[in-house]
Amino acid sequence: MRKILVAGNWKMHGSKAMVRELLEGLLAGSAADGKADLVVFPSFPYLSLAESILSGSHIRFGGQNLNPHSQGAHTGETSGSMLKDMGCHYVLTGHSERRSIYGESDHDVALRFEAALQAKLHPVLCVGETLEEREQGLTEAVVGRQLDAVINHLGKDALRKAVIAYEPVWAIGTGVTASPQQAQDVHAFIRDKLRSLDDIIAGHLRILYGGSVKGSNAAELFAQSDIDGGLVGGASLTAEDFLAIYSAVS
Repeated sequence: MRKILVAGNWKMHGSKAMVRELLEGLLAGSAADGKADLVVFPSFPYLSLAESILSGSHIRFGGQNLNPHSQGAHTGETSGSMLKDMGCHYVLTGHSERRSIYGESDHDVALRFEAALQAKLHPVLCVGETLEEREQGLTEAVVGRQLDAVINHLGKDALRKAVIAYEPVWAIGTGVTASPQQAQDVHAFIRDKLRSLDDIIAGHLRILYGGSVKGSNAAELFAQSDIDGGLVGGASLTAEDFLAIYSAVS
């Protein structure tokens, strides 16, 4: 059975005081034998502080992105090996903000996914459609294309160490959430697509929902058969809000 994973993407938020207070609160309010796994994605400057607080604990942490190169003249960038060296277990790849604001293509995302695996990190592959694409009935075509970019580049076995996060772009940071059924429908499409390639991978891979997840809607979302947790944005910035989602796991 797939264990629920609750992941917090802090985006470009934080301070040393905030990170310490948040992580200490999460450690106090969660347990290694709890019903959900916890992962946080701090901004790069706070990875060292996260490592010092979380080392040896049940809470994992990761990077928000990585450069596809292992090293070299790439000023301002961070490699997978650097993230691994800092104690990261996970890294986000293909977040909608990276795609839409910073121009990362499906191929760019596939290269970052590959670099994550080479660094022995677990990539969290983010996929999802815009409001315009949903209104045009293109949700499955867009999500399928984003998945295929990785599968065609690396093969289906590359997904064995991965997590997928379905994040409808129209529901990120807007307060609008896909209904549990809308979210489940896309999650089922993703799992069915993977099942056509490898039933074992499809059965074990965790698919998270990302899009204005909060304590008030988490239980109903997580109760869906193909939703295995959440990639949480704003509600992951305080221990109280994040633990309300963690506690919603039945």
